[in-house]
Amino acid sequence: MTITFGCLVGFVAWFLVRYLIAGLYTVNQNERAVKTSFGRAQRVGQLTTSDDPIAEPLTPDEKERYVYPQVRVILPGGPYFKWPWEKVYKVSVATGTANMALDPEDPTANNNGTILEAVTKDQLNTGLTGQIRYRVADRNLYAYLFGVNNPFAHVMGYFVSVLRERIANFEAPRASKPAPASLVEGDTSVVAGISINDLRKNLRDLNEHMDRECRSSAARYGIVLDASLITGIDPPPEVESALAAINTAHNQVSSDISLAQAAADQKIVQSRRAVEIETLNAQAEIEPLEQLAAQLTELKKKGPDALTAYVRNVRLSLFSKAQQSFVEVK
Repeated sequence: MTITFGCLVGFVAWFLVRYLIAGLYTVNQNERAVKTSFGRAQRVGQLTTSDDPIAEPLTPDEKERYVYPQVRVILPGGPYFKWPWEKVYKVSVATGTANMALDPEDPTANNNGTILEAVTKDQLNTGLTGQIRYRVADRNLYAYLFGVNNPFAHVMGYFVSVLRERIANFEAPRASKPAPASLVEGDTSVVAGISINDLRKNLRDLNEHMDRECRSSAARYGIVLDASLITGIDPPPEVESALAAINTAHNQVSSDISLAQAAADQKIVQSRRAVEIETLNAQAEIEPLEQLAAQLTELKKKGPDALTAYVRNVRLSLFSKAQQSFVEVK
C-alpha cells in the first residue's frame, strides 16, 4: 500500500512538473511567438496575407502565389501557458545587418561573401560592396516559420537578382532641362556613356530603387528589407587604368568648356557695357540739340524779328571768341 501511494504521489509530482510547470513560458521584448496545436498554427479566422496591407507591393499574379494564413502572434510578456500537445515557436524581430554579397547556403561564394559581381550594360564585370538591413516581419510569421524552408536565403537571392537586373539595365536619369547644344557636343559622356560612371554618380538612386523593389519581400518570405546601402562599385583591374584615362580626358574637356563659356560670358558682358556707354554718349550729344531746336521753335512763334535778333546775338558771341575773322566783300 505504501509503495502504491508513493508511486501515485511520484506520478502526480512528475505530471505537475512535466506538463504544468514546464508548460509556462515567456516572450522577450525583442521576440514574437506563434503557438501550434498538434502541428497546426493558431490562425486569425479565415484571414490571409492578401487581406493585409503587407501585400500591397505584390502584383495580382504574385498575390495568388504568395497567400499565407494570418496567425495569432504572441507579444512580449508572460508567463504564458501551453499544453503538452502545443509547441511555441519564438523568433527575434530585432534588426540585423548582413553583407550584400553573403550567400547563406555557400559562405565561400562571392569571394567569401565580400564582393558581389554583376555585369553592366556595356558588358563590364564589376564588383559591388555594401550591406543590407533586415528584420523578421511579425505580420507574416507564417511565411517565415512554415511557408519557406530558408527565408533568409530566399530573400538574399531575390535581392541579388533584382540588383543584377538593375545593374545590367541601368541608365543615368536625363536632365529635366536640355543642355545647350555647344555643351552637348563637347560632353564626352553624352557621346559615349560609361555605365560604371553612371552607377557611381547615381548610387543614391540605385539604393532607392532597391528599397522600392524589395518592399514585397515581407509578403513573399516574411522578412522585411529595411534598407540597402551600396557603398562601392569597382571595375575589373584590367579596365581600371583605361577608365581612369577616360575620366581624366572627360574632366579636361569639361574644364576647357567651362573656361570657354566663362570667357564668352565675360566678353558678352563687356560688349553690353560698351553699348550702354555709347548709347549714353549719343544721348548726351542729342539732348543739347533738342533743347536748341525747342528754343528756336519758341523764338519763331514770337515773330521773324526775334529769330533775326537771336542769330545776330549768336554771331556776336562767336566774333568775341574768334581770334581772326574773314568778312566777305561784295
